[in-house]
Amino acid sequence: MDMIFHQIATERGCQSYLIGCKASRTAIIIDPELSQLDNYLALTSQEGLRIHYLLDTHTHADHFSATQTLAQQLQIPVIMHRSSPAPFVSIHVDDGELIILGNLRLEILHTPGHTVDSICVKIEDLVLTGDTLLLGGTGRTDLPGGDPDQLYDSLFNRLLKLDPATKVFPAHIYSKRTHSSLADEIANNPRLQKHTREDFIEQMNSLNLEMPTHLTEALRTNLTGGKTVSQLISDAAEKIPFMSLEEVLRRIQQRPTDILLLDMREHEAFRKAHLPGAINIPRGQLELKVNDQLKDPTQRIVTYCEFGKISTLAAATLKELGFDRAVAMDGGISVWREKGYPLINKEQ
Repeated sequence: MDMIFHQIATERGCQSYLIGCKASRTAIIIDPELSQLDNYLALTSQEGLRIHYLLDTHTHADHFSATQTLAQQLQIPVIMHRSSPAPFVSIHVDDGELIILGNLRLEILHTPGHTVDSICVKIEDLVLTGDTLLLGGTGRTDLPGGDPDQLYDSLFNRLLKLDPATKVFPAHIYSKRTHSSLADEIANNPRLQKHTREDFIEQMNSLNLEMPTHLTEALRTNLTGGKTVSQLISDAAEKIPFMSLEEVLRRIQQRPTDILLLDMREHEAFRKAHLPGAINIPRGQLELKVNDQLKDPTQRIVTYCEFGKISTLAAATLKELGFDRAVAMDGGISVWREKGYPLINKEQ
């Protein structure tokens, strides 16, 4: 076999695949997940591969795709079905087309039903089924773009007509198994025992499934290429230094004028309890009030909030506004309170 194959799983069961050609040392990552970026790069380096393509089997609604981030970082194209609305896709494919990766041929099967842009990818003796076919299940059809009638055709009239020995590697696995085969799924998958279109559709429409935890944010970012909240905070954290709670306390006690403590919470939260000597500008008003309340751009400003996230964004914004000595407190007032450090409250 001329194929290098790595299956990468997250704790939540998301599966992505690094596939490389031994002869050309070229690779593709299928369904990359944002939390696994360093893992992908380490594996490709370990195998001596160079990533040529990224591919999402569909617009994911339950996790954050890494295709756009990796595409920008590595300057390589993203592949999706032609009906995908994502603006960062540079190669649109359709049913029956091939992606050539060195000596490997990746056949595209358009399998709508879970989403309109769902595809499966057949490579040699295996098929990456995305969320169209799972181990012991199928993709749900109750999310935006889902259609049980289309899923029936995609399964019974397309995917299941492949060689029954074909190995099945889906985009999600909720057990300790790593893969299956079409023959095993045809024989044992409960959702595939409803052979008539009407019975299958009734079955899919009667499923009472919980909504994915990050449905709105995942769809928003995967459809548009926008950033997640975690990405915004991570990007901000890379632009600024931090100060520990203990160092902030030491400076309050020994050199209170050395730093300006800037509370980024709303006025009511500040009034109830705040760090000694702090002033208050709610994060939503920072850009509007910065000129009136922060007169000295050379001052050392330490931002803080309840949990340390908003203050990170605020410190990065202050940096962009010219307050070069802005830093964020490493941890929020919630941890400060737990440690029993001094607070000023409305009774004092």
